[in-house]
Amino acid sequence: MFTPLTVALAVTALALAVWCGWAAYRDQPTKDWHFIGMAVVSLLALVQLVVGIVRLAGGEDADEGTVIFVSYLVAVAACIPVVGLISLTERTRWGSLTVAAGALVLAVLQARLHEIWGGGNGA
Repeated sequence: MFTPLTVALAVTALALAVWCGWAAYRDQPTKDWHFIGMAVVSLLALVQLVVGIVRLAGGEDADEGTVIFVSYLVAVAACIPVVGLISLTERTRWGSLTVAAGALVLAVLQARLHEIWGGGNGA
C-alpha cells in the first residue's frame, strides 16, 4: 500500500474520533462541521480504495491474500458513511459517540490493512 496515505487516513480518523467524542461528552449531536470532517475522512478512504485496487491490478499482491485485502479496503471505505447515517437518525449525543467509535475502528483497520499488505515491505 501507499504508507503516507494509510498514515494520513489513520490520523484524520483519530482526529474525527476525538472531535466527535468531545461533542458526545458535551452532550451534542453531530453537526454540519462534523459531517464535513466525515466527508474528508471518507474521501481519503475512497482514494485508498482506488490506490489499493490499482496496485492489485498492476500485479502487486497483498501478503495475506487479495480477498482479505479488498474486503478490508471496502470496509474502510464504508465505515464512516455508515456511522454518519446512523448519527443522522440518532440526533443525540449517542450519534456523536457512534461516529467517534466508527472513526476509532477505521484507525484500527488502517493498522490491520497495513499488516495485510505486508507491513510496508515493498511499499
